Amino acid sequence: MQISIKKIFAGAAVFLLTQISFAQEKKDLLYSNRVSVLAGLIQPILLKGGNIEITYFSKRMSFDYSHGFLLNMSGGTITGDAKTQHLAYHLPYSTGFGVGYRFSSYFDVRIESKIHSWEVYYDGETQNKSNLIKAYKTYSLGIGAYYRYMPFHKKDNWLQGITTSTSLRWWPNIASSLTDNKFTYYNKFTNKEETLKASNIGIAGSQFLMNVSVGYTFGGKKGSVKEE
Repeated sequence: MQISIKKIFAGAAVFLLTQISFAQEKKDLLYSNRVSVLAGLIQPILLKGGNIEITYFSKRMSFDYSHGFLLNMSGGTITGDAKTQHLAYHLPYSTGFGVGYRFSSYFDVRIESKIHSWEVYYDGETQNKSNLIKAYKTYSLGIGAYYRYMPFHKKDNWLQGITTSTSLRWWPNIASSLTDNKFTYYNKFTNKEETLKASNIGIAGSQFLMNVSVGYTFGGKKGSVKEE
């Protein structure tokens, strides 16, 4: 699996570098040289936390910084061994950068590197230092596809900048701060030694995420292509 992941990202990196070399020869897409500031909806609705994303769009490239904070996984959002072991996760932060290629004025694909900070507790207990079971970090390198929808893009006033963004991302772990990507501890519910692997950041413990964000794109639709 690691070989496959390396091949995928090597291919994606070559593609992006190739596109960068040709970008200057192409016409500007709409909303080129513009900044979008967005807030994710999944984080406050399902994870009781927040997420802010700042993205700069050049002619053909996108560059983003995304920061999730105070995220919580418990009850129905916990699966697998963690659920069996009656555990809950708290993520003080999940943060990182992405760089991508714009296929159209509204669609781009990005390579993304992220750091995720995990704290493990028993589900239902107060999350403080004395109840902490384990704290660790995971590091992911993934791909994200983003589609922006701007419901008022034909307006010539401030409404034009209102933006939604739907994203689908694949963020496999490439490393963690845990030895062999796992840890062993005594579980007071099962009354035995338990082993837990480093968790993935995705939906139901998978490597896949989906989100919808809302926010604003500043500066108008400046570009030299026809309306898309």
